[in-house]
Amino acid sequence: MTKEDVLRTIEEKGIKFIRLQITDINGILKNVEIPADELPGVFEKGMLFDGSSIDGFVRINESDMYLLPDPETFAILPWDEGRSARLICDVYNSDWTPFEGDPRYRLKLVLEKAKKMGFEAYAGPEPEFFLLPRDSQTLKPVMGFLDEGGYFDMLPVDRGENTRKDIVLALEAMGLDVEASHHEVAPSQHEIDFRYDKFLRTADNLQTFKLVVKTVALMHGLHATFMPKPFYGVNGSGMHTHMSLFRDGENAFYDEHDDAGLSEVCRYFIGGILKHARAITAVTNPTINSYKRLVPGYEAPVNVAWSLGNRSALVRVPMARGKSTRIEYRSPDPTCNAYLALAVMLAAGLDGVENKIDPPPAVDENIFEMDEAQKAAHSIVQLPGTLKEAIDEAKKSELVRSVLGDHIYEKFFEAKEREWSEFRTTVTDWELRKYLEIF
Repeated sequence: MTKEDVLRTIEEKGIKFIRLQITDINGILKNVEIPADELPGVFEKGMLFDGSSIDGFVRINESDMYLLPDPETFAILPWDEGRSARLICDVYNSDWTPFEGDPRYRLKLVLEKAKKMGFEAYAGPEPEFFLLPRDSQTLKPVMGFLDEGGYFDMLPVDRGENTRKDIVLALEAMGLDVEASHHEVAPSQHEIDFRYDKFLRTADNLQTFKLVVKTVALMHGLHATFMPKPFYGVNGSGMHTHMSLFRDGENAFYDEHDDAGLSEVCRYFIGGILKHARAITAVTNPTINSYKRLVPGYEAPVNVAWSLGNRSALVRVPMARGKSTRIEYRSPDPTCNAYLALAVMLAAGLDGVENKIDPPPAVDENIFEMDEAQKAAHSIVQLPGTLKEAIDEAKKSELVRSVLGDHIYEKFFEAKEREWSEFRTTVTDWELRKYLEIF
């Protein structure tokens, strides 16, 4: 949509309020609401706001910043009786230069590189989440399963089915093309897949997805969490991400003359992803809890290897070919900042293409069943096992620093190291149960 399209729609639909949305470095969506009749002026001159109050933005002595709405992100909020709409914004400094610490801007820079290399990049994520009960009095989440359903279960076992249907309807109302929704493997766990799109649009869609899931769940008296591993002993929530590159309208990952149907571009892209996998994990899996999911077992994608169809490898190539040829990167989880995670994944793949990084041979055996000697024979290493290990790997990487930029790099890892320090010094319930009576 253009600015004119947006303003005409607002008038025709009688929309009264506009939410201007941005994302902080932790991936948390923020917004300010304005009366709809203020929007023409905001389109023209931007909206001044206090950047020092947004996590990871600027210091208090340099706080004046501008929001500029992207008209292509316009969507009416379906739960507010058509009175409100949203626009995702880009962030600018007071001199109208792009703000280096805006996660959306960091992704745009990587997309510019892809464009200069002759590619248009597409992504399709598969975010999973849990639906939990809420206390009827306090409305706080209750740590317990809403149901005991499993993969593809339905009512009456799947007690979140109606909530999930309303989430899908709301997503479609906001412009997302939903392809499938179902109960996942763990109790109370769900997955909703929406159609792949260009990288920037996909990142915007992921932020929209999180907003819709949490809002609709709340309206049903439930709590939706994207926490990767809220429960011990069951599968965690991941966000497998499918990626492909197109050139001149054709899928650059496909080669009909190759035995596996994969082009050199695809193989180099895989090589870059595998080379940088350990370094980018702090961005794709940015919380302490992320590493409770990334452990051997529970189908966790911890093995840095690639395969044709084999789900035990970190990178999988689904069997579809032609226009649908793509890779699936299986380690990210939905606590990541959508813009930063997609930026580092794409940058890693592009580095492989640019520098012609050959991947190791594909591993078609079940890596989950391999012992350490067998993994070593295939040169298979594992992803970092803790946030601290992931931070240390990321801080060695020139690619991570260049993608994040100095501003986000410093703010992000300062926050992550503080998070690790807090976790390291906190006495947990597990420790009390394990040691209090014995010692």
